[in-house]
Amino acid sequence: STPFKSVKLLHSSILEWLDIKTIFIFLCVFLVLVDLLKNKTPKNFPSGPWSWPFVGNMFQFDPAKIHLQLEEVGLLNIFSLRIPSANQGPKWVVLSGYEMVKEALVNNGDSFADRPSLPLFEDIYIGSVIMSNGYPWKQQRRFALSTLRNFGLGRKSLEPSIQIEAQCLNEAFQGEQGKPFNPQMLINNAVSNVICCLVFGDRFEYSDDQFQTLLKTINEIMYLEGGIWMYNMMPWVMRQVPGPHRRIFSGWEEVISFIKIRIQEHKKDNDPSSPRDFIDCFLNEIEKWEDDTRAGFNLENLSFCTLDIFVAGTETTSTTLYWGLLFMINYPEIQAKVQAEMDAVVGSSWQPSMEDRDSMPYTDAVIHETQRMGNIILLNVFRKATKDTEVGGYTIPKNTMVLGTLQSVLFDESEWETPHTFNPAHFLDQEGKFRKRDAFRSFSLGKRVCPGEQLAKMELFLFFTSLLQRFTFSSPPGVEPSLDFKMGSTHSPKPYQLCATLR
Repeated sequence: STPFKSVKLLHSSILEWLDIKTIFIFLCVFLVLVDLLKNKTPKNFPSGPWSWPFVGNMFQFDPAKIHLQLEEVGLLNIFSLRIPSANQGPKWVVLSGYEMVKEALVNNGDSFADRPSLPLFEDIYIGSVIMSNGYPWKQQRRFALSTLRNFGLGRKSLEPSIQIEAQCLNEAFQGEQGKPFNPQMLINNAVSNVICCLVFGDRFEYSDDQFQTLLKTINEIMYLEGGIWMYNMMPWVMRQVPGPHRRIFSGWEEVISFIKIRIQEHKKDNDPSSPRDFIDCFLNEIEKWEDDTRAGFNLENLSFCTLDIFVAGTETTSTTLYWGLLFMINYPEIQAKVQAEMDAVVGSSWQPSMEDRDSMPYTDAVIHETQRMGNIILLNVFRKATKDTEVGGYTIPKNTMVLGTLQSVLFDESEWETPHTFNPAHFLDQEGKFRKRDAFRSFSLGKRVCPGEQLAKMELFLFFTSLLQRFTFSSPPGVEPSLDFKMGSTHSPKPYQLCATLR
């Protein structure tokens, strides 16, 4: 019939007009509009750089230099980025500078006490102190702190153990006979042994190949984790394809397997009346919390809480010491001043102790400046807004991911006289006495401040002074020292060699 023919002709005309190219363009425009509407900027939200549809600012940053690129973006002390994540909203808020980070994480600490849910870490961690929130986090953190303090964390009773380990490290350095070597693994092992005594009840010899392999695996994972943002954006795809994330998962399985073996050994000979270490105490705690499963006291979570303490207690302090020796070979005049002060206060026959720290302000200043310039966790660990909160005159909506960068705090030009220079005078007054600095926040700020701060400070002082009392460090002959870095989960020096010459 005529009406049918008319409809058929109209349909044919539409198909001719809507060719494949036109349909593709239409779909693209439609999807972009949907993306813009879906990700509409909330009212009174911080502004940020222009972003691409769907991927946001994802590919505008190089993971190897992101801390420097964020500084370039951060013309304002608070700005937003759009980084898509499967479990979080796409909007991030980046806080820059000491005052802004302090306003959020300290003055509004309760509003930013939670961790965001990121697929990569969800696929690794079941529980743990670092990634948990709310009630489980409070219970796990309380237990971990009280238990480790009972075994000497941050107390003078732990000092002799660290001094003994420092002597072992000195002997290992001396065994290199002044020849060039990379000190990283020896430092890792020595620092790790301190936390291992608290967690596992034992230390590991530097010749233990299995433990050395484990430490190398941790170093590898920490580096790889800094460069796989794509996993959090499309976890359902990344779980099915090969890539560095596969090594991250297999590596953590190796570390967790090591921990589970230690737990099983503890279960066989645990005496509830006489706990030897963190694992024993946690095993005893499981029975006490049988009726409160939300608190997280179970065998599976014991593995992850032990992982937290073991890795955090190994990686950050050892990397700081690794930076410290690199700074000493780059600045031999500073090394000489530290040794002169040490000779005057301690001498050569008496091992440095924490009681000597107040009498060695220049050495203390050098250690603090090492922490500031080394800047191990330069981006800080992510936080999440637990409620709508006003910061810097802007509104940060509930569940927004927040990044208060330590890079911006430790290099804040309004807080430090020469922020980009290794300058121990940052921590000395006009009379040469040590002075505290409010902006020295290398252990983070607020509710999630590092619980191992006091232990780390004790280890840094005792290991650093013990090494410089016995050795003078220099670059191998003909090698120009460099402060080049590599970025992963932590900010660490590129591998280097040094010579340790007996004084």
